[in-house]
Amino acid sequence: MWPVPQIEVLSEEALLLRFGESIESSVNARVHAAAARLREQLPGVECVPAYASLLLRFDPAQWGDSDPTTSHQHVSERVMAALRELPDRADHAREVNIPVLYGGEVGPDLATVAAHVGLSCGEVIARHSAAAYRVAMLGFAPGFPYLLGLDPALAMPRRADPRLSVPAGSVAIGGSQTGIYPQALPGGWQLIGRTPLGLFDIQATSPSLLQPGDRVRFRVIDEDEYQRLAARASR
Repeated sequence: MWPVPQIEVLSEEALLLRFGESIESSVNARVHAAAARLREQLPGVECVPAYASLLLRFDPAQWGDSDPTTSHQHVSERVMAALRELPDRADHAREVNIPVLYGGEVGPDLATVAAHVGLSCGEVIARHSAAAYRVAMLGFAPGFPYLLGLDPALAMPRRADPRLSVPAGSVAIGGSQTGIYPQALPGGWQLIGRTPLGLFDIQATSPSLLQPGDRVRFRVIDEDEYQRLAARASR
């Protein structure tokens, strides 16, 4: 049995569940397990996961009278009942494979990362693509996935001089995490490759390709496959 999360009131229509204070895979797994359970048992309550917390948004009118305290109490009671004997992680997480072309023009910081961590470029690619990642949360920009599971040997400080524009699809390392830029954005993470897949489409039914809690695997591709996939994605 893991500790009961702390519940904080954020507004008349929002509560925050805190599962811890640090960025840890085990804590984040509990966040997603709780989100999955609450989506099943509390229809109409929006769940927004972060590293160690879970935001709950709801319509107070559906959970109480004109007194916000009543709705907070009702939601909190249902939350605690739903989370009793919760497993440590969500079952049946979706796995998404992301093709990546590493190094060269699309991964201009690969050699810098390799030199910093004392590995060859090939070893960095092998370690990065061998790991199993979890989408801890989406943030910074729509569709930007913060991925936990990076091999500790590849941890790398952010750039001292952030770029004004990082190309869409860039796969990068920042500290002990890896991520993918969903569109052209300013950023200071170390760029080691790029995927031809589109990560965010505002016109799509589900705009973000990746969702919190998803498992992610990177697949190494060559220039020819990158161009084929890029052409298909642009149609």
